[in-house]
Amino acid sequence: MTVEWVCKHHNDLGKEQLYAILRLRSEVFVVEQKCVYQDIDGQDLQGDTHHLMAWKGDDLVAYLRLLDPETQAGDVVIGRVIVAPMARGTGLGHLLMEETLKQIDDIWPETPIFLSAQAHLQGYYARYGFLVAGEEYLEDDIPHIGMRRA
Repeated sequence: MTVEWVCKHHNDLGKEQLYAILRLRSEVFVVEQKCVYQDIDGQDLQGDTHHLMAWKGDDLVAYLRLLDPETQAGDVVIGRVIVAPMARGTGLGHLLMEETLKQIDDIWPETPIFLSAQAHLQGYYARYGFLVAGEEYLEDDIPHIGMRRA
């Protein structure tokens, strides 16, 4: 799938981009996954947080956020990882991880990376050098596991 990658510091997001991000997060995390929680958690606009987006025309088809290591005990924290329903099965998730690692290397070189993965995705993230860090736990009734890449 051919997409346009855009990685922006939160200060540089346009209102249309922010709206598309919040809309996709709500569509997937709240509606599709039936997790009633406060998605807008106060971290989207903190510190040096960046937002990585994949656009196909006017459609946001993949997204994640990169939390500032200064606010996260020294780790870049990857979160809110989404591939839009219409783009699943195209390999876009792998492209998203490849682009993510490039962006992190450009913005925060040689910084450890942490993510909280849905437990069934351990193998997927392991392909990108992530190792289990901690015990499995439930978040919104979904099994998760911490994973770190040094």
